[in-house]
Amino acid sequence: MPLCFIEPQDAIRVIADSLGREARRQLVGEVVRAWVDDIPEQELSVHYAKAIADLDEDDLHLLAAWHASLEVGQPIPNTDFLVGVFPSLGENRREALKIAAGFRGEEAFQAGVAEDQALDTVLPRLSRERAVDLANECIQLYMWDRLGSDN
Repeated sequence: MPLCFIEPQDAIRVIADSLGREARRQLVGEVVRAWVDDIPEQELSVHYAKAIADLDEDDLHLLAAWHASLEVGQPIPNTDFLVGVFPSLGENRREALKIAAGFRGEEAFQAGVAEDQALDTVLPRLSRERAVDLANECIQLYMWDRLGSDN
């Protein structure tokens, strides 16, 4: 169902405001993943370095374990290693950035950063096409939330 009277980024915000906490966090995660998909190839490394810069030790260990599953060598759970090996991930670079950004998002939520702040940061960076696709996903998430999730 196309929303012709509202910009897709605004539709996403409206939907986010009407969701329960768990569905809202899922929506923010989808927004971040959509943003990663829209990042130009040449900027991926910069965003990855920013995403892992402030991760705690537990998150670095989890990210290093994910790297190990790709058999890129013996991973070391520190930012220097993870940034250094990032280019060798090839097609998996976007997935690595999504994981790192997800960890960072969880830390932000735990620190009290509002979902609105995350939406304000990421939504303007989405292409119109990506925002339209994401708005459609958000409608599905809204229906899931309203039709019986445990929110």
